[in-house]
Amino acid sequence: MSPKSEIDKLRKDLERHNRLYYEGKPEITDFEFDQRMRRLEELEKAHPELDDPNSPSRRVGGAPITDFPQVIHDPPMLSIENTYTLDELRDWHGRVLRGIGREEVEYVAELKIDGVSISLLYENGELVRGATRGDGVRGDDVTPNVRTVRALPLKIDKKVKRLEVRGEIYISKRDFAKFNEGLDEEEQLANPRNAAAGAVRQKDPKLVAQKRLSAYVYHVVTLDGRQVESQWAAYELLDRAGLPTNPQRRLCASLDEVIAFIEEIRELRHKLDFEIDGIVLKVNRREEQLELGATSKAPRWVVAFKYPPEAAQTVVRNINVYVGRTGSVTPVAEFDPVRLGGTKVVNASLHNFEELARKDVRIGDTIMVEKGGDVIPKVIEVLLDKRPVGTVEFARPTECPVCGEPLHQFEDEVAIRCINGGCPAIVLQSITHFASRKAMDIEGLGDETVKALLAANLITDYASVYALTVEQIAALPRHGELSAKKLVNQIEGSKTNELSRLIFGLGIRMVGERAAKILAGHCQSLDHLMNATAEELVQIHEIGPKVAEAITFYFSIPANRARIETMQQLGVAPTHTATATGDRLAGKTIVVTGTLNRYSREEIHKMIEREGGKAGSSVSSKTSYLVAGEAAGSKLEKAKTLGVEVLSEDEFLAMVGEQGL
Repeated sequence: MSPKSEIDKLRKDLERHNRLYYEGKPEITDFEFDQRMRRLEELEKAHPELDDPNSPSRRVGGAPITDFPQVIHDPPMLSIENTYTLDELRDWHGRVLRGIGREEVEYVAELKIDGVSISLLYENGELVRGATRGDGVRGDDVTPNVRTVRALPLKIDKKVKRLEVRGEIYISKRDFAKFNEGLDEEEQLANPRNAAAGAVRQKDPKLVAQKRLSAYVYHVVTLDGRQVESQWAAYELLDRAGLPTNPQRRLCASLDEVIAFIEEIRELRHKLDFEIDGIVLKVNRREEQLELGATSKAPRWVVAFKYPPEAAQTVVRNINVYVGRTGSVTPVAEFDPVRLGGTKVVNASLHNFEELARKDVRIGDTIMVEKGGDVIPKVIEVLLDKRPVGTVEFARPTECPVCGEPLHQFEDEVAIRCINGGCPAIVLQSITHFASRKAMDIEGLGDETVKALLAANLITDYASVYALTVEQIAALPRHGELSAKKLVNQIEGSKTNELSRLIFGLGIRMVGERAAKILAGHCQSLDHLMNATAEELVQIHEIGPKVAEAITFYFSIPANRARIETMQQLGVAPTHTATATGDRLAGKTIVVTGTLNRYSREEIHKMIEREGGKAGSSVSSKTSYLVAGEAAGSKLEKAKTLGVEVLSEDEFLAMVGEQGL
């Protein structure tokens, strides 16, 4: 490959991964990204004739998401140079000493939190703005979302006229685990950083608050027009102001002390309740920082030492194929036990059969397994020079490994699925999901009880649960009459649960807890949802074409409809309390866009439904009104083109009788 071809390929590849990273959907590790960036920089340096001012190597970060109001960072939020070995760190230290013309320098070493960079502005003691880094020069104004982070004070000392600080928003490992609970396997995020990045960019602050984000602040940009004398003094100022700072930091008089801190945290990091990917090292004194200056990308007085991803070599003993609750068929590599991140690891998901074929993992192969900052271990490489003679490619299955029915692949999906609702693997997981806390909340109907009921042929699906008797349950091993009565009472009580719980409990592909609530609010009955067309569903705010297709596909299967009819015959009658109480918007479809000042978008949608209207997600000729907040964007332009009447937030509130609030 010619240098030009490789440079073009790397630029295109890095731009794509930059965007995915800042959308919270990275496909490669930070380490892999940095290695590709280094290769690009090497090639550009060797071939200056191929220079491009728009190269990813010239960018600080990913482009901002344009749906949010924009903030100009002054000074820019620059990147940090990375080092991966102690030798590289020593080289950087040598450049610092030469840059300031001294033989020693004082450093501050602090943890590199793996989260989302944030800029905070306090004026007259009040938090007035929170913005993401974006491309370093221009970021997204996410102030309403930042206000939900309880670690950040909304008010500080009023004597502080203007304080701008920078820090990191993150989600703890514990809260990340809770966040993934109850989500379909397709919806689950791979690591806490993804969860934090996605939450910060949510449009509804109420949903952000549910993610329980936290934050640490580590840099003072300006305090009433002046700068602090040192990084250590900045921490003291932040602590006095009541802003959250990480106590695990150290003032180091030499590089040896820095290295000692790096090794100390290397051992400790797996016990922390938040992810870190290294140590940030800063020249302490501001006068020396100014002497060193900065490049267009990064300050010369700060560097990150990144811990290499933890990896181990092991041998694949088997490739197992698992069927998930929604029928997705996943290959999983089973290998000799290795320790990663302080835990024993014996298997790693290969995600799908395209990924398995790309990596060409075979039984008997020696592989490298990595955990790094991710919660979930992954196979990163097959050591082909150690491949035994006679290994064969793993065959992509055409039939379900559990029930033997043909597998199906939906258009635009990588996953292959079993669509047999009677498949034992799907049945077991669908019943336990149906009974789970966020669905029908049937206490006592856990995994082991469901297995026992299935083994005794007392149930065949979630509908048959409602036909169970005390006598049948009491006859099971480790079940007596008292526990049987309690379970039957739980089952009986679930018959009138909220409609949204039942919809979520059905386990429709791509319909999580949030989508279930939206569908319940729109349809208000199970019969309505069962008979809704894709065209109707896609008009519901936050219900896209793929979700609409998944819903209509689910209800097109006779067995699924039969199960619901069985439940109804057995007395299941879900309730829905959010019914229309007014008729001011009867027959009207209203779309809401832009940033609102007085209410969240979800609250406006509830007002629309309360007054008999329908909340739409896209502007069309059938749209009655567009409620437009600030930075309304393309929907406003389309409404004007189609002649749709545009309302301000206040005009809409007056229309529904809320103008006095």
